[in-house]
Amino acid sequence: MEKIKIEDVDMPGLYQSANITSIIEQKKFFNGIMIYLILISIAAFFAFYSDGENNSTNKIISAILFLASLFVVIWLRIYRPDDVWYNGRAVAESVKTRSWRWMMRTEPYLDCEDIEIVRKHFIKDLKTILKQNKNLIKQLDSDASIEDPISSKMIKIRGLSLTERFDLYKIQRITDQALWYTKKSKSNKKWATIWFLSTVTLHGGAIILLLYNIKEPKLKLPVESIAVIASSILTWLQTKKHNELSSSYSLTAHEITLIKSETNRINNEGDFSEYIMNCENAFSREHTQWFARKNE
Repeated sequence: MEKIKIEDVDMPGLYQSANITSIIEQKKFFNGIMIYLILISIAAFFAFYSDGENNSTNKIISAILFLASLFVVIWLRIYRPDDVWYNGRAVAESVKTRSWRWMMRTEPYLDCEDIEIVRKHFIKDLKTILKQNKNLIKQLDSDASIEDPISSKMIKIRGLSLTERFDLYKIQRITDQALWYTKKSKSNKKWATIWFLSTVTLHGGAIILLLYNIKEPKLKLPVESIAVIASSILTWLQTKKHNELSSSYSLTAHEITLIKSETNRINNEGDFSEYIMNCENAFSREHTQWFARKNE
């Protein structure tokens, strides 16, 4: 069999647009949070060292930094990049799941004599997904929107034999997803540990400074400023949800591996359709839980 590799550019334009938009807005959201936390941390230091009549410059700098951090908060509240990020990801994952089902000739796009029938069915489903997310339309990247919703490679994959489709799906969908979730689980676990240790270190430093201040009460130590930084790191950790994502991704990776191991051979199209449904439901389940976390 000729080796066929399905890439993002081979997916429907709606997927590409939603995926690009989601990635961009995710970066905007986390960059906004990071800038806010950095600003208030630096502002706390300038405020700490602004005591006395001759430190008006530090007071002005501190006020400017706090004002800048306020603008960041207002921007995050009004623009809501996190909403666009989550909605864009929801659309992208929905389209991706539909695309794989279409390529694999499984429910609800079972094989028929006229491919135009399932083609129209697929496009109708994409229209439904878009209508359900009308608020996202103005944010979508327009460059990929002109792409044909069904690429030539998608049609080529749909035309493969049962065995060829099964082998391709296992490698390019299941294995790729399992590796992605495993990688993300390890990455989130690592960063959760790093940020937790950073918070513990800062708290420990603040305690040491407080105890030292008992011995040297006249010495001016930036305990409050360190506490602000420690709180900022904790806020960042809670925003990124490293611990929660690590557990969720790890569970999904194991589930995908177990599903993949359920069978090494598919005998008919009916069994294959059921197999694809189980796999895609596992992917959708993790994504649904991920999406629900936004409203917690």
